[in-house]
Amino acid sequence: MGFNVSFSKRKNEKFYLPGQEIKISRRSISTKNYTTENDNVSTCRGRTWFTMCCFIAVYLTLCIRVTYVCLGNGINIDTAISDQVAADIFRFKNPVSRADIMDRNGEIIATSLPTVNLYANTKQIRNPEDVAVKLNEIFPNDSYEYFLSRLNRKGAFIYLKRNLSPAQQSQVNNLGIPGLEFENCEKRIYPHKNLFAHVLGSTDVDNTGISGVEKSMNERLTTSTKPLYLSLDLGIQNQIRDELIAGVEQFKAAGGAAILMDVKNGQVVAMTSVPDYDPNENSKLGEREMFNFATKGIYEAGSVFKVFNTALSLESGKVKVTDRFDTSHHIQVHRLRVTDPHGSHGQLTPEDILVESSNIGSTLEIMRVGKKFQRKFLQSINMDKALTEFELPELAKPWFLSEKNWGETSMVTISYGYGISSTPLHIITAFSAIVNGGMYHQPTLLKNIKHKGKRIVSQKTSDSMRTLLRAVVTRGTGRRANVEGYQVMGKTGTADKLENGHYNKGKSISSFISAFPQSDPQYALLVVIDDPKASKETYGYTTAGWNAVPISRNIISLVAPQLNVKADFDLEKQKSIVDAAYRVKK
Repeated sequence: MGFNVSFSKRKNEKFYLPGQEIKISRRSISTKNYTTENDNVSTCRGRTWFTMCCFIAVYLTLCIRVTYVCLGNGINIDTAISDQVAADIFRFKNPVSRADIMDRNGEIIATSLPTVNLYANTKQIRNPEDVAVKLNEIFPNDSYEYFLSRLNRKGAFIYLKRNLSPAQQSQVNNLGIPGLEFENCEKRIYPHKNLFAHVLGSTDVDNTGISGVEKSMNERLTTSTKPLYLSLDLGIQNQIRDELIAGVEQFKAAGGAAILMDVKNGQVVAMTSVPDYDPNENSKLGEREMFNFATKGIYEAGSVFKVFNTALSLESGKVKVTDRFDTSHHIQVHRLRVTDPHGSHGQLTPEDILVESSNIGSTLEIMRVGKKFQRKFLQSINMDKALTEFELPELAKPWFLSEKNWGETSMVTISYGYGISSTPLHIITAFSAIVNGGMYHQPTLLKNIKHKGKRIVSQKTSDSMRTLLRAVVTRGTGRRANVEGYQVMGKTGTADKLENGHYNKGKSISSFISAFPQSDPQYALLVVIDDPKASKETYGYTTAGWNAVPISRNIISLVAPQLNVKADFDLEKQKSIVDAAYRVKK
């Protein structure tokens, strides 16, 4: 019975053949953990692709930004709108609110840098004496007493120091004194120091323009961050200023001024007045250093004014270039006795009158024309008003007689440069119109501004004046300004200084007005020397031919090549041959 039960159990057990027990059931073991999708290599590959995508995104962002910046300067859109769009898109706020000033070539001549001001909330300062000691150590140029007096004031906002350097700000921060706070601001910087002092002017502690272009263009500079481009040329300005300073020192003069102007549009390429100053410094300056002689210096130009007298005489039609005037005797006009400083010259043409700088000849010319036409012509070249359209606030109005006081004596003295006073800016602007074909352009300091010109003399008169003025340089008082190849033309002038209503025979103002080249005038140059002294080199003379003329020659020889004025040596040589042949034939 028991045997049968045992046998029955075996019969029911599963029987395995040899080797059958090592078979693996597909259902018993899962292979999902052994796929190749999540191994280390795949993970590394995925992370590499992710990193590459990040780099591509950053690169595309930078490309878009660079493209915007590059194209933004070339797109002509409203500045205020463009600034707002840039701020909205890139969420960037410019820390500087006053625009840069550039020269005509894009060189920065005035800029602003972000800085901070130090102020105190005195309600939070417990020990003013200790704080004053520590601040004096950081700012040794300001006394302990100064800081203590400021800290003893009651207020939540007391200025202690303006325009701190980063190092000074860090030192104050390290003090850890409650009540010392910083105010974000900006400071105006003039990289070239004295070079453009009288033109650019300066700003006050609040960075508001108080003189020069900074004042006259203050609204433009504070409402747009787009740079303001002037017509000035950095390199030319530097050359002219150096030569003017050297001349003032050589002739021991009280000062001087020089202006270079583009005769075809009235743009001022260079303007300097010495002595000058460094607008970066806050030190007290003398009246002369702050005085811009080029635009505020009213003076009698002397024989330079004979240029205008001859031009108006020819324009009137009552005087011709072939006319001759007897200058062998003096002329008596009421109480005025007119003589020539270098003696009588006999029969002179208008060209000879300019070459010899004859007062008698100028008087005879204006007597033919009359005072009515003379006064009207001088008004047409703005000798009766300040040039208010010029971009400087420091402008002087010429001294111009009323019609009632414009008598015969005044008419005569004005013909040779006395009895009327004007600024160097007035003179070079009017002179440019005489030689450029007869068109008067308002002077300007802005590169992209072109004023519509008005005709004051005919092309014929202008052409004749070029010939006459060239003769002054080739055989007259301006011979020392004859730069070979550039066909310089011009006129000298020396006038006694008027002091306290009387002429001081021991002091004079000498000037030389010139333009080049004669064949196609492009630039005019005026050099004025205030009270030059005589020396052995000048043989005891203080007239313009010995000081203003050689200074002008040095300037022209240096700047003409920089201005791309092509020298024409062949024309000079041919002209000398023709002149020589003409003299032989004559």
